[in-house]
Amino acid sequence: MKIPAPTALTMALASVATLALVAAVATSVGSVPIPLRSIQAIVAHHLFRTPLDGVPASWDAIVWQVRLPRVLVALLVGMALSVGGALYQSLLRNPLAEPFLLGVSGGAGFAAVLVTATGLTALGSQVLPLGAFAGALAASGLIVALSRVGGRLPAANLILAGVALGSLLSALTAFVLIRGQGAFETSDLLGWLMGSLARASWPTLRLIAPYIVVPLAATLFLGRAMNVMLLGDAQAQHLGLAVERIKPLMLGLAGVLAAASVAGAGVVGFVGLIVPHAVRLTLGPDNRLLVPVAAVAGGVFLVACDTLGRVVFAPAEVPVGIVTALFGAPFFLWLLRHQRGATTA
Repeated sequence: MKIPAPTALTMALASVATLALVAAVATSVGSVPIPLRSIQAIVAHHLFRTPLDGVPASWDAIVWQVRLPRVLVALLVGMALSVGGALYQSLLRNPLAEPFLLGVSGGAGFAAVLVTATGLTALGSQVLPLGAFAGALAASGLIVALSRVGGRLPAANLILAGVALGSLLSALTAFVLIRGQGAFETSDLLGWLMGSLARASWPTLRLIAPYIVVPLAATLFLGRAMNVMLLGDAQAQHLGLAVERIKPLMLGLAGVLAAASVAGAGVVGFVGLIVPHAVRLTLGPDNRLLVPVAAVAGGVFLVACDTLGRVVFAPAEVPVGIVTALFGAPFFLWLLRHQRGATTA
């Protein structure tokens, strides 16, 4: 059922307001609390050259150079993971599918380890995310090539090939790490492999933004096709959908979103599984509504998890990938239990 225009507009405005509020609060909290009014003045100063009256220079540096780019990267990565999960779940007709099911995380992790082991990280701070991005895309492309049978992409083949390649790449990653003990620094790399936004910066944001914003916008127009794909290949073809054309498009969009998220925050699991599925349990399966809501929810969820990881054990920091699992799993189980109880009532 089509969402009425006033409702859609209201949801869009509410989503923008929610994202802005969450970003502001996340930027405000930390070892040095900064008032929201000062944050507003700092942002206005950098965007519109307004004066910074009464705002310490240290606050300006903390907000503009450290916290704000990190929050914005977290927002984009959360959106990418969530929408990528929705794409995979529709394509594979599997509620347990998520962006890293098809070996994307294995490809990114292996490429990151190779970049570190060969010393290429000395060339600049963006070499590691670029290598991970390339590795994730390469793994996604290889899965598609291995799964194709007579011009078709059976969902079962995609899942099996993805699991097999992901396991192989994870084993190779562990082997290189073990063999490289003492030969190169692994502490930062291990943190990144667990999912971390500690490296997030303005260059990181500029690197990943085009590869997230464009696929997100494209996915918003695929809601009807995603709904039809849930009916199965044969039924979708009967309804006039070019199944074997839409599959590579959906895989490509999901692969780019997952690769960009890995480049921005490392290997963050669970977001692509829990967020779209939780939205589906709450609002229903219509992807025309699910995709935009899941995008907002994914961004908010990852920013909240990263903020908790920053402040709970400060000055130590818990990688965001650990926080998403610790908080996401119980919430997901509660939501699933609650939904089951409502269904049987």
